[in-house]
Order: sequence, then C-alpha cells, then structure tokens
Amino acid sequence: MTHNRTALFLTLALTTAATAQTAAPKKPATPVHRTTTATTATTAKKPVAATTVADPKDTPPNVPAVTGTPKPLYSLRYVDTVIGTGPLAEPRKYYTVHYTGWTTDGTKFDSSVDRGTPISFPYGAHQVIPGWDTGFQDMHVGGKRRLYIPYQLAYGEAGRPPVIPAKADLIFDIELVGQSDTPPAPPTPATAKPEPEPAKPDNSATPPPSGTAPQTTPNPQGN
Repeated sequence: MTHNRTALFLTLALTTAATAQTAAPKKPATPVHRTTTATTATTAKKPVAATTVADPKDTPPNVPAVTGTPKPLYSLRYVDTVIGTGPLAEPRKYYTVHYTGWTTDGTKFDSSVDRGTPISFPYGAHQVIPGWDTGFQDMHVGGKRRLYIPYQLAYGEAGRPPVIPAKADLIFDIELVGQSDTPPAPPTPATAKPEPEPAKPDNSATPPPSGTAPQTTPNPQGN
C-alpha cells in the first residue's frame, strides 16, 4: 500500500512538472540591433560637374580653331565667330557671301576667299545645299559663322566624288557680306589697256626721191 502511494505521488509530481514546463511562457528573443551607417549630405560624394568634351570632328587638322560651344540650328550646329553690326539677315533676300569649306578630315575643297570673289544666291530658294538655306538664320550683315553641316544637309549619301566623299559632313566658315532685294550686279572686270600693235614693215618699192639720203626707221631705244 505504501509502495502504491509513493508511485502515485511520483507520477503526479512528474506530470505537474511536465505541465508547468509546457505552460511556462517562452521568453521573447532578444532583438539583434544592426548598426547601419546612413549616408548624409556631408558624407555623400559631390556630383562631378559635367564638362564639355570637344568633338574631334569639330577641330580636324588644318582647320583654324574657334572659341565657343556649337549650338543647334535645326539639324545644324554653328558657332558665331564675329557678330555683325549690319542689318539682320532676312529671308527672300539675295545674300552675298564669302566662304571656305572643309571636309571633316581637314581637306579644303573650295574657297571664295582664295578666289577673292564672293558668291551671291537667293536665300531659301534651294539653289544651294540645304545647310546653307538655313545656316544664316539670325546673322547680321558683316557677321561670320562656322557651320557644321551633316551630310544629309550637304551632298547626301552620294557626295560629289572625287572632291566630296559619300556621306561627308562638312565644315564651312561663312561671312555675310551683304544682302539685297535684287541680284547684285556682277563685278566689273578691270578694263585692260590695248597693247600697241607692232610696227608693220614698209614694203613700199618706191625709191626715195633723187638727191636725198634714204630714210631709216627710228630705233626704239633712240640710238
């Protein structure tokens, strides 16, 4: 009898202990604090200022350098090198222009400056390459400008071989010399003095009068 009570007591004790362990609340897990480093305005890297990088096509060899950043004009880019003091260029006028043209490898292919004679054309009448029909916008008479003309506004995909290669972008230095409502008069050529005709030999068979000395032709040097 005593043995049965002892066994019953142990059984109850073990059951109570197991129930207590099961019912005991679990301790909350200790949170792990992660240290993060916030990037502040003082520690953040400052943005690098954008710099304008010159396009090598803009300054090929043998083409004089100019100062300025090319600005867009339709599909063109340009740099005004001299601001003219004359009237503003107007559409539907005849422009008188001096120019020099290069390909982007620095080859000069034409120049009115070298010839000493400007050209004239009606602006916007499609008598010149498309880049010229738009490239004088906002210029003043007396102004000078560098044009960077893409091949689409120059001589196209075919070019003008052998001088202008296929798909050739072009560089022009232009000067707006003047503008007028009518075509300017062509330059008057210098009047050349006629050269004196050489003296014709005297083929006369008439003898000199008798009793007189024969006549001779004066020497050009006076001798």
